[in-house]
Amino acid sequence: MKPTPVLTITDYHILRELVKNAKDSTNIREIALLTQELDRTIVNKEGVLDESIIRMNSHATVEDTKTKQQMKIQIVMPSQSNIKEGKVSILAPLSVAIIGFKENDEVEWQLPAGIKNLKIIAVTNTPNN
Repeated sequence: MKPTPVLTITDYHILRELVKNAKDSTNIREIALLTQELDRTIVNKEGVLDESIIRMNSHATVEDTKTKQQMKIQIVMPSQSNIKEGKVSILAPLSVAIIGFKENDEVEWQLPAGIKNLKIIAVTNTPNN
């Protein structure tokens, strides 16, 4: 069974606003996928989240379960994305696939070539996340 994403109320509102304002965006598919994930998200209103949950600005290590290849990324707003620095936009398919999930969760990542299964290996959150 697919795990349910968990977000802070702050991240939830930021992402809802981003989706609402991105209607004319070129990444319509990612917006739709992010909207679906937000619709099933558990919103943590207390603001205290498990440190192993991926949220905005989190650094995460994810592994392709088939090839065992690992990637280290940071999830950022679209304006801050920089692939050379490992900063991936929240609107990128990889970010949509892992936001709100935690270490040891396995998620599916939809690619043009098909579905990849990813395991979240490690998550680091800075204090202001």
